[in-house]
Amino acid sequence: MSSRTPRELIEGRPVLVVIDIQGGGAGEGESAIPFMPGYQEAMDRAPALVAKARECGIPIVFFQEAHRRDLVDFGRELDGAEDVHLLEGDPGTEIAAALGLRPDDYVIRKRRYSCFFGTELEILLKGLRAETLILIGGHTDVCVHYTFVDAHQHDYFCRVVEDAVAGSSVEAHAGALRAMEYLQTGARCSSAEVLAAFESAAS
Repeated sequence: MSSRTPRELIEGRPVLVVIDIQGGGAGEGESAIPFMPGYQEAMDRAPALVAKARECGIPIVFFQEAHRRDLVDFGRELDGAEDVHLLEGDPGTEIAAALGLRPDDYVIRKRRYSCFFGTELEILLKGLRAETLILIGGHTDVCVHYTFVDAHQHDYFCRVVEDAVAGSSVEAHAGALRAMEYLQTGARCSSAEVLAAFESAAS
């Protein structure tokens, strides 16, 4: 017996969550963080999604991972594959200029992978009366996945735009997408589908 209810891409009020699309991009040469091939191409789809959300009156929350220069807030983050990265004051830590950030945008700085951990996100989402969170950015297998899991456990409908996220490797990216789809059937969607859904939500 199945109690599963078919879901729309957008259920109720949507919010676009832009995760860690920062000036450093996919990096050049040696990098403190591994990036899969095609990472930057995926990030390059974000500005169109941001612009359409603005046009359709859909709230956007931008996240910026940043760490203090004395490394006090890294915790166990440096025990894995990543080296020191995204320090406060470094040009590559700033949110990517291509996103067209505005002075009145919602911007939240985070110290850890999940956008919910130690941030004001839950308060903001309650104020926005959000029901569906649409996730773009990186890494699919780290910050995007952990944010999706926390959103799921807070009972939000979650969608991940699979051609506007990218991971530390192709294998890790694909595995994270499967894991998110396991939690919410229909979670995976394309940027084209989201652009169309934004239009429909605004009409």
